Amino acid sequence: MACPANSIVYNNTLCACPPGQLLNRTANKCSLLVANSTISTDSGVNYSIGFPMTLFDFDSIKKFTQSQAIFLEATLVMLLSWLFFCFFLRFMKLGDGRNLWFKIRWWISRLDVCFSTRHWLGDQKVVKKRKTELGGTFSIASWILFIGLFAALLYQIISKRSVEVHNVRATNAPDLAAFVNDMEFNITTLSSMSCSNLRSLDTLVTGKPGFIDQRVTPLSEFANYSCHNTSQGPTITLRCNRCRLIQDDLYISWQFIDLPNNPATAVGFQFNLTSRNPDNKKHVSFVCGTLKNGSSFDDKPVTFRGRVSNILKFNLFPRIYLNLHDLRLIQPLLHEFLPGSSFQETSQLQASLENSNDGVINTTLYVNLLSAYIVEINNQNTVGPVSFLADLGGLYCISIGIFFYLLVQFEYRIKKLRNEDNVMRMIRKRRKAQDHWDKVMFSLFEDMSVH
Repeated sequence: MACPANSIVYNNTLCACPPGQLLNRTANKCSLLVANSTISTDSGVNYSIGFPMTLFDFDSIKKFTQSQAIFLEATLVMLLSWLFFCFFLRFMKLGDGRNLWFKIRWWISRLDVCFSTRHWLGDQKVVKKRKTELGGTFSIASWILFIGLFAALLYQIISKRSVEVHNVRATNAPDLAAFVNDMEFNITTLSSMSCSNLRSLDTLVTGKPGFIDQRVTPLSEFANYSCHNTSQGPTITLRCNRCRLIQDDLYISWQFIDLPNNPATAVGFQFNLTSRNPDNKKHVSFVCGTLKNGSSFDDKPVTFRGRVSNILKFNLFPRIYLNLHDLRLIQPLLHEFLPGSSFQETSQLQASLENSNDGVINTTLYVNLLSAYIVEINNQNTVGPVSFLADLGGLYCISIGIFFYLLVQFEYRIKKLRNEDNVMRMIRKRRKAQDHWDKVMFSLFEDMSVH
């Protein structure tokens, strides 16, 4: 059979993919692994069932509004649009009160609901309600600003309605014995191999290797383990139901070996570790991600192969969620990835593929239980009813105060604006009087025509 596209040849007749590339069996070609190296970890407790935990699904609101800036920008656009529209109307003639511009400006003056008793007053004059076009403009502008700030305040309350408080305390054996979790470890070796290449997955080492507390036991006494083939490579699955993790250090090792026409090569590792309380399965802690290079400085693609073991080191944090009825949950986190034998150059990989001593990928899963301390987690509300009302009142005062100041300044500096309500009312009265006079004259002409 012909070698896949972009592949390399070793031992004259056998094929393999270059460093960092994976065989795409559908297209029958080698392609570079495209994967994000970001490690994803939950920030607390995730819900593993799909129903809203409160009457309103606040998380769905946050999907469409990523920050307060959206509300503030929308408020600014609406406010400037309104002020520009009113400024444009100022250049339109009032006429005799019958044109469209007068009607629009008249209805804007009717919207003066915030400043109708706060306009310019001469000395010794009785305070009376006045509705001006400038007052209507600023009244609506103040409400636009208030509603926009109120929406931003609601977003802040929804997104930051409570803070998570962590308290660390020393622990002892009875505290750790109370942690009973269902844990699952999934480690996928990104490669073209299958479970047929797997060997030596049957031993668990606890304690520190070489010290007096080291113990070697069958892996089946700790967890159910299996291997299944996926499109990305063989996946090792370890399931431990109702685990009681008392030992600080756990080591689980396995290896993949060369098979005819199927060499032991890998371009990375994908992992997914989950933990949940068996008595409260709607909450789950997890860590997942992809490891494709051991160097944090050089992201050059590599192929893992050789005797030196690849070590995936994970830490387990015992956590007690006081806000969830003392839920005890173990949080897994990736601590470190120590890469084993790997190759970046094609010539080096070809030489390794032709060397039977390199025909292996050793992998070790190292789990460290941080048993010295327990993290206690609780929620504290940051916004109470009194502070909410105080914030609401402050936003209202700011919105009214800004435009009240502008109103006073305009009417103080531009004398024409002090009596603009009288001008518009006078035009309207003349128009109504003219309409009444026209009706009277029309009636007289009708009577004269009849007689």
